Amino acid sequence: MKEVVAVSLLGTQLDFVGKRVDRWQRWRPNISLVSQEDLIINKLYLLHGERSFRLANNIAVDIETVSPETSVQLVETNFEDPWDFGEVYAKLYDFCQTIDFDLDSREYLFHITTGTHVAQICSYLLTESRQFPGRLVQTSPDPNNENKSVGQVHTIDLDLSKYDQLAQRFDIEHQQGESFLKGGIETKNPAFNRLITQIEKVAIRSSAPILLTGPTGAGKSQLAARIYQLKKQRNTLRGDLVVVNCATLKGENAMAALFGHTKGAFTGAQQARDGFLMAADNGLLFLDEVGELGLEEQAMLLRAIENKQFHPVGSDREVSSQFQLIAGTNRDLKANVERGTFREDLLARINLWTYQLPALKDRREDIDANIDFELDKYSQEQGRRVRFNKEARMAYLNFAHSERATWQGNFRDLGSSMIRLATLADGSRISKDDVDDEISRLQRDWQSTNATLHGSCLIHILSDGQIASLDAFDRQQLEYVVTVCLQSPSMAAAGRVLFDVSRTQKSTANDSSRLQKYLAKFGIKWRDIAAAK
Repeated sequence: MKEVVAVSLLGTQLDFVGKRVDRWQRWRPNISLVSQEDLIINKLYLLHGERSFRLANNIAVDIETVSPETSVQLVETNFEDPWDFGEVYAKLYDFCQTIDFDLDSREYLFHITTGTHVAQICSYLLTESRQFPGRLVQTSPDPNNENKSVGQVHTIDLDLSKYDQLAQRFDIEHQQGESFLKGGIETKNPAFNRLITQIEKVAIRSSAPILLTGPTGAGKSQLAARIYQLKKQRNTLRGDLVVVNCATLKGENAMAALFGHTKGAFTGAQQARDGFLMAADNGLLFLDEVGELGLEEQAMLLRAIENKQFHPVGSDREVSSQFQLIAGTNRDLKANVERGTFREDLLARINLWTYQLPALKDRREDIDANIDFELDKYSQEQGRRVRFNKEARMAYLNFAHSERATWQGNFRDLGSSMIRLATLADGSRISKDDVDDEISRLQRDWQSTNATLHGSCLIHILSDGQIASLDAFDRQQLEYVVTVCLQSPSMAAAGRVLFDVSRTQKSTANDSSRLQKYLAKFGIKWRDIAAAK
């Protein structure tokens, strides 16, 4: 049998009955705790204030009378304000740190009957967080026991996993949260379902930044909005959702739009305005395409994330906003860091919870459910119910699941396709002819996109995503460099062509090194060029 060690606060009211003989006819919580036949307390830490030392000593003497097995250790613990949560928690926490817990040979109980409500709450928090690795115990009078001083005792184990009913309730709550984040769509893709399961936990338990990555149209904006709504339902925030497309924040107005500005801060600033960060105070700020922000905006954003404070443009006074952040991007931010277009420290700050949303072509098993979702959405918005006939649905699904369907715009393509089909359908039924026309249109659109994207030599060197992340200037320049490399027998030969003027002004030719460094900015090595040949 393990020894039982208990911690209790002296009850300056409930434990006090004087030293008369009739005190044994009165219920006292700390006497009751050690008087239980089926609960032997081997050691009791009795916490008391300096002014209550005499009462604590009297209780210790009476405990020795009723329970000689119990060793009482008086611990002087003074609370200047027993209703000050911070002070009470800190002192109880410090006391717990003095105990050499031995879970192999001892069980630990924290008695929560005595002390202020604040002390009881702190005892619960310390036990629940395992700073005090034990159970809670509560004593109370027992009207059915003739010996009034004994009372009754109840223990509470805060390991919620042991309670099947609670575990089931938590499982249901998680399932409801996951379903909400998926828009009620019964998705079948295992990787996506695992991703949503974790996002649901993080959304409820954490206020740290979340980074959503993935191709355009993968659903980052929709997921961010649902995360906000889930947080609002669970009362983890109370402010608004503020959505910002960072690609639209260019030039001088970018800083003012994000952080606000004072009157007269710049030409046209006729009145002071709050920025997006202030609008998201106590709410959620979704910065879509965060990789498009300039370096100055990134620096101010980093400070705002860390300190929740920033300077509006034109102001020397800091303002505060308690916003939570979700950032979205279809770019490779690590590659942008290497190119010097994205701050490494900002990426480190927003990279705690990063989730890559898969493209639609990687979630083909979810297409069926998303088709029904989009048609239901159309019916609700337009007040007109539209469905496929059997032949048409089969034809569309066969195409949608095939390799012919590249879904370059991901769920945006699918949503737009359903709107077109529902709008053009006669008699609220999508026909096989409607589907054939729509398939032809999708293929034309994707071929046009492919022609634009793949019309350069870069397709042989970089992935579609890497090419899409290039600025127009970098793409045009890189295309020329790669074209020269493909036509040259070696890196040195390509360098001589590319640096034909500047190389003559150097004492030592370093064509290969210069070209190697340039290609490295885009993650390209000469062996990639050689393989493409």
